[in-house]
Amino acid sequence: MESISRISSLLESARELTLDAASSARSSRTSPKTLPAAQIKKLLDSRSDREVLDGLRKVISLMYRSQPCLTYFSSVVKNVASPNIEIKKLVYIYLLSHAEQEPDLALLSINTIQKSLSDGNPQVRALALKTMSGIRVPVISQIVSLAIKKGLNDMSPYVRKAAALAIPKCYRLDPNTLPQLLDYLSALLGDKQYYVAGAAVKAFMDICPERLDLIHKHYRGLVRKIVDMDEWSQLVTLRLMTIYSRKCFPRRTKRVTKFKNNGTDDFYGEEKGEEEETGEVVQVLDPDLALLLNSIKPLLQSRNSAVVVAVTRCYVNLGTPEYISLSIGPLVALLRGPTDIQHIALYNIVSVCLTTPQAFVKYASHFLVHSTDPRQVWELKLELLTLIFPHSDSSIKSLILNELEHFSRGSDEELVRQAVRAIGRCAQSDTRTSARCLRLLLKQITSLDGNLVAESLTVIRHLIQQDPTSHTGTVIRLAKNLDTATNTQARATIIWLVGEFAGTDGENNIAPDVLRILAKGFAEEAEPAKLQIVLLAAKVYLHHLNRSDQSAPIKPADSHVPDYSQQENEGFSENNPQPQSPYHKPEPEPDHPIVALWNYILLLARYDTSYDLRDRTRLYKALLAIPSSTELATLMLLAPKPIPHTPSPSESRTSFTLGSASLVVGEDGDRSGLQGYDELPDWVAVGKEPDPSLRNIEVPKSEYDSGRVVPAGERLDSAIRDTMFSSSPSNANGFGATSGGKAKTLDDWLAEEEAEEKAAAEESSDEEEESEDEDDEEDEDDDEESEEDEDESEEESEDDKEDDRLVK
Repeated sequence: MESISRISSLLESARELTLDAASSARSSRTSPKTLPAAQIKKLLDSRSDREVLDGLRKVISLMYRSQPCLTYFSSVVKNVASPNIEIKKLVYIYLLSHAEQEPDLALLSINTIQKSLSDGNPQVRALALKTMSGIRVPVISQIVSLAIKKGLNDMSPYVRKAAALAIPKCYRLDPNTLPQLLDYLSALLGDKQYYVAGAAVKAFMDICPERLDLIHKHYRGLVRKIVDMDEWSQLVTLRLMTIYSRKCFPRRTKRVTKFKNNGTDDFYGEEKGEEEETGEVVQVLDPDLALLLNSIKPLLQSRNSAVVVAVTRCYVNLGTPEYISLSIGPLVALLRGPTDIQHIALYNIVSVCLTTPQAFVKYASHFLVHSTDPRQVWELKLELLTLIFPHSDSSIKSLILNELEHFSRGSDEELVRQAVRAIGRCAQSDTRTSARCLRLLLKQITSLDGNLVAESLTVIRHLIQQDPTSHTGTVIRLAKNLDTATNTQARATIIWLVGEFAGTDGENNIAPDVLRILAKGFAEEAEPAKLQIVLLAAKVYLHHLNRSDQSAPIKPADSHVPDYSQQENEGFSENNPQPQSPYHKPEPEPDHPIVALWNYILLLARYDTSYDLRDRTRLYKALLAIPSSTELATLMLLAPKPIPHTPSPSESRTSFTLGSASLVVGEDGDRSGLQGYDELPDWVAVGKEPDPSLRNIEVPKSEYDSGRVVPAGERLDSAIRDTMFSSSPSNANGFGATSGGKAKTLDDWLAEEEAEEKAAAEESSDEEEESEDEDDEEDEDDDEESEEDEDESEEESEDDKEDDRLVK
């Protein structure tokens, strides 16, 4: 009968599964139709688990489509006591979403959820604990705290993990429960199960990240468990360990000593020498810090890119260059992933490359731009190529320049502009290749693309300013391109360069002739070019005045002061007329061409429509109004310009921590980062760190409820231990058979064997006697059973007679 009932139950369950699969397939093929509210309530009130489950699915579907489903609250909540775990899950999901809107009705289900905390299924217990802590009703904070305490001593690590995750929720319900929660948290941090400890670390970082005193005794245990934790627990634990290491391990350094051989041997034939200090300083790692850095090495092979970045952050902020070099390979390997992973990985790679570019040279081929790369990816790749350029050998430098030259001739305007800027940064970082970079850029100035020409000339200007004396011919070549250059910024750049070299070669300079040509088309020029033409005219005129002052002889000033004391009428000549001498006006000298050009440019700018141009012209005219006093004008116009340096675009982000959102989406130049960004603390000062002995505390193993059921495996183990240490020599296998701990002799072994044989013989004789006694007892039992059968038959016949009489 039992087998038939089992078969029927299996058939019933198979039928329900088939119906569920058919209904789900039908719903996936057809568009979702909303049932009337009355029909859904009818399903929820049904006695069939399948219909209740179907109704709950309809309600959850409405809920996730943002449709009102608060009307089903009472019908849903009354199913919380259902033994079906699928129904429980859906009811709990509904409760978590609508408990705040109906707190009174939600409180009615708390008693049932509390009973589920004692269920035999650990999944049900954990689910009940999650639901109770997720119901955001402040009144139940103490009940949630008691539920966490109960889950703390649960046998199942799944329930203990749920208890750890419930701690932050309880703290948000009522911050006054913090002292109790800290006690629970301290116990969970020392749990022997790694996934419970990971959840406890997450709760620790949520409610009390500054209480590092709770971590001291669990530090080494957490470090050993971190490899086995899940990926999200590894991330939060690595963050905690980075902060803990900065605050608890001082940064110690030492100078490297080098052994110097004197060329002599001592008495034993060993070389004599002395140690001398070098200028190199290396970091000395604390043993516990070295334990952390060595324990997280396997995480560099993690499949989660965030874990790889987090390990790299630990090595960069805590470790030595040897540890940093270990993380570079796995970090570059992230470029094989999807585009979004590449984008974030490249930001972190650039941040590391700004400090240690030499380690990335061998991975230069990974940073070459692909035709399918989006803009945000190839911008970072070009930046990486320029960062490793000065540290590469000649073959890699040639590869990088060929790559940049190819993209500078492309069709994408932004890519062309960035490639030209990258060539300029390469030339600035390595002066040995500046000549080749300059040749590449000079090829671009004949391009029809005005933006490319302007960007190339800006970079050429920076290169010329680095060594002005050796680029006079380059400026002449650029000046010849003024006839063909049409871009406003390009023309302004060339005119500025001509003005910077206006003082070389004296009268043979090309600047006056360039100014003469530009003056003819001054009215057609754009405002940036006009500003540079006026500046060029002021520089050319100033150089002319300086040369004129040096060549003209210095005449002494006339110191004669007329004496009016001898004159009558106190110097009033009209009262005492005297004969006047004839006055001859000097003939005007012809103006120098440079002076004429200067006056002509002033006249043109005077009637220009640009306010800025007119104001600038008046400033230059006032500076040069007194030809004999040009010191102030020389100081303002001819002062030596600082050599421009184009920084890497990501240098403003170096202060952000690896793996942070501020490093990726933060604004350039913003040092504070996004809202919520926390910088890493500084290293603790030597002598102010916590006592290292705090980490030597042996954490007792967590004991669970003493009244729990002992598993069968533990009972078997205890039974084996009892038999191992029993007093019988045969059971002890020779251990402990002799008193005083003396070793057994051969006579003892023989005596034991004889005793065992005698005991076996006695047992066999006893068994024979017992078997005979059992046979006799069986015969007696058979006689008694026969007599009892006869009595029962007589009683049954009498009962039949009585039944017949009653019928009659």
